[in-house]
Amino acid sequence: MKTKNERLGEILSLAPVIPVLQFDDTETAVNTSRALVAGGLPIIEITLRTPAALDCIRAVCKQVEGAVVGAGTVLTPALMRDSIEMGAKFMVSPGASLDLLEANQKNDIPLLPGVATPSEAMGLMAEEFEYLKFFPAEPAGGADYLKALAPVLQGLKFCPTGGLSADNAMDYLTLDNVVCVGGSWVAPKAMIINGDWDGISELASNAAQLA
Repeated sequence: MKTKNERLGEILSLAPVIPVLQFDDTETAVNTSRALVAGGLPIIEITLRTPAALDCIRAVCKQVEGAVVGAGTVLTPALMRDSIEMGAKFMVSPGASLDLLEANQKNDIPLLPGVATPSEAMGLMAEEFEYLKFFPAEPAGGADYLKALAPVLQGLKFCPTGGLSADNAMDYLTLDNVVCVGGSWVAPKAMIINGDWDGISELASNAAQLA
């Protein structure tokens, strides 16, 4: 049986960009996710920032073929439990509280915890994490910061999120310690509101070719 690290690594390697999105209703979540998958971005992080978020995770898991759905902004053990019940295949948190780490030990779904400092990363290395979210990437120091961490935190792979765009994504993706990046630019709010699914698929296709 594969370890959580192995399964998370396989998920994060499916595409160079993970769309990080929030939705207010399930129909929009399903349509947007279908457009992203059609464009070549199968991994979708739905953040738990709206009342409909958990329902959106469940809807996309059930209705969008090929989507690998993760729950983002998982802050508490309760949200972790609820996300798993809705079908999330992985979870993402902006940090790593002790109660969240303890709860994660009791389930089989991989967690991508966030870090912004070497001390935080070392603490999670001690907990045998191999993949970490670097957040907030641009305010915390950007690609140069991650590049500086590579020789001293060998064995760790990062998914930077926070301030990334089509303009700077490659600054991160060229780094040896970056497995993928996360961002919302592949599904702009204006396109979602206007139902421009073809436009979103085109942006996804462009992002899928960044690696």
